[in-house]
Amino acid sequence: MEARERIFKYQGLGNDFVVLDRRGSGEDIDAATSRWMCDRRLGIGGDGVLALLPSERGVARMVVHNADGSIAEMCGNGLRCAVKFLVDDSGQTPGHLDVETGAGVLTCYPEYGEGGVVAVDISMGPARLVAPNLPSGVTGQPFLDAVVPGHPPLRAYAVSMGNPHMVLLDQPLENASRLGPLLEQHPSFPDRTNVEFVRVDSDGLTVVVWERGCGLTQACGTGACASAVAAVLANRLPADAWLRVTLPGGDLRIRVPADLSDIRLRGPVAFVFEGVVAVASGR
Repeated sequence: MEARERIFKYQGLGNDFVVLDRRGSGEDIDAATSRWMCDRRLGIGGDGVLALLPSERGVARMVVHNADGSIAEMCGNGLRCAVKFLVDDSGQTPGHLDVETGAGVLTCYPEYGEGGVVAVDISMGPARLVAPNLPSGVTGQPFLDAVVPGHPPLRAYAVSMGNPHMVLLDQPLENASRLGPLLEQHPSFPDRTNVEFVRVDSDGLTVVVWERGCGLTQACGTGACASAVAAVLANRLPADAWLRVTLPGGDLRIRVPADLSDIRLRGPVAFVFEGVVAVASGR
């Protein structure tokens, strides 16, 4: 059984998403549908699918479906895309929107320019060093020594932005494609993990992210936040300052307060196209 559905494509720094507005039906998609939609040859193509569902706590509830069919608790680039869609769809210019996510209700501040929303500033909430989806849920430590066969132990910070991150400071960026898939499956992370390979520069960070469920992507908003948190914890960059985080797709700005209470993320977003697809149940 197939049904026709409007889809919308958005991207933030090249991290691209299919947006589905299901606030009317309230029905989410299954893993097979997200895998098909994200397939760049057989489907639409994307790093993930954002299903927007009704919410009593915000203008919508965003569910992030990864390209492999798994569900992520949160996605900073995806949330910017969802905010632009919600503003575009409303025909209004709100000063802020509250969106429900797997990491809680997050307040988002659209920035307007030619063509409507051109960037979004997100109050990402606290960074957590102790959480059930981190090794600290067992050990209580915010870092670990990750062991990969044939490689010296890697000292990593474990940071939760709602979703788990393993941050490797001063790790060669070119190692991401080789070590990323191994570290994603690290047994100390009960739900797998995103992995950040970070070079600390004098005025910011350069980061390559191996995203859980997606692989290498052009950008990762929560990964940029976790990387900035690790750099501040290591006293490599200052707290309470807007820090540049350069990813393959471009720059984000991250601000980390000294108490880690509310990480802020600011970055661009763009509409790509809209269309109609035939969605089969249990594809």
